[in-house]
Amino acid sequence: MSNRFKIVVDYIKTLYPNENPVPLHAPRFFGNEKKYLNECIDSSYVSYVGQYVTKFEEQIKEFTGAKYAIAMVNGTASLQIALITAGLKEGEEVITQALTFVATANAIVQAGGDPVFIDVEKKTMGMCPEKLEHFLKTNTQLNSDGCYNKKTGKKIKICVPMHTFGHPVSIKEIIDICNKYKITVIEDSAESLGSYYKNKHTGTFGKSGILSFNGNKPVTTGGGGMIITDDTEIAEKSRHLSTTAKIKHPWNFYHDQIGYNLRMPNINAAVGSAQMEKIDIILSSKRELSELYKYFFKNTDITFFTEPEESMSNYWLNAIILKNKKDRDDFLKYSNDCLVQVRPIWILMNKLPMFSKCFHGNLDNSAWFEDRVVNLPSSVRL
Repeated sequence: MSNRFKIVVDYIKTLYPNENPVPLHAPRFFGNEKKYLNECIDSSYVSYVGQYVTKFEEQIKEFTGAKYAIAMVNGTASLQIALITAGLKEGEEVITQALTFVATANAIVQAGGDPVFIDVEKKTMGMCPEKLEHFLKTNTQLNSDGCYNKKTGKKIKICVPMHTFGHPVSIKEIIDICNKYKITVIEDSAESLGSYYKNKHTGTFGKSGILSFNGNKPVTTGGGGMIITDDTEIAEKSRHLSTTAKIKHPWNFYHDQIGYNLRMPNINAAVGSAQMEKIDIILSSKRELSELYKYFFKNTDITFFTEPEESMSNYWLNAIILKNKKDRDDFLKYSNDCLVQVRPIWILMNKLPMFSKCFHGNLDNSAWFEDRVVNLPSSVRL
């Protein structure tokens, strides 16, 4: 095995000297989590009716600058509801990137849409504006009621770019292109709490954005998500639909449409609220770790992926780029054999059986990343 891989693994172990195995991204609880959980239990309000749901939503609004925040059970459910409240109808197409976590594509299908996969750009690892515009110019027709895919005949309703590993995509360029084609933009910012593009928080550029608070995220609720938006109608619809579409009343159970039971429980929000009180420490620790990695890899033949220009990333998962697929696979095996959890980037969505027939453009950059990217341990260092 190459000595350079041993040097990398040994260095990672010095960053996490008390952890064996070294996890990819472990949750950290060092605030009021237990106190708030006890208060939650003592109050008997452990489902979505409770003070911590409201408090957590207020914290997210204040932190991101969004006008509204609606807490959900997870990021996937958040994206599903965001798509539905944006007006997605059964069989309409939703553009997203092929290089993403499967939840993005799953949520599109669960909301009734058909995914269309676009390539990413090298500088952000997120949706490429040039590839998006080329796809729209060559494959679509703009009618008075919207944009249509000439090959499938279906309406392209929404575009969902994803901020990969917390690195902001070229979101303003994407929105400008989509506006020309009457396509709504919803941001999959599940991985990017604490990331900014041109000093504006990710998830606040499009019609709406979504966040994830899974156990492996910088801020966790165990399982949880959030819709953030400045659109009053979207916020009200999201809250209504995710609460079984029940009309508010002191005792009557009247529901005016098919709804979903997807609101975040108070007990999860209690953990999230305590975590948000430490968000500055969390993000500072993660940025310090990224700087250590960047300095370490500076004089090696392994590339450390850094935040794009005019952006500030939360560096959710630190990523390196190996020379080729064999190099990547060798590194993955060696590191995991040494009890250092490193992971490859996702398999492209169009290669998965359930999405193999979905329409897609040229995916050269996505395939290049797929063969080379590895995520390194990125837990907050206490």
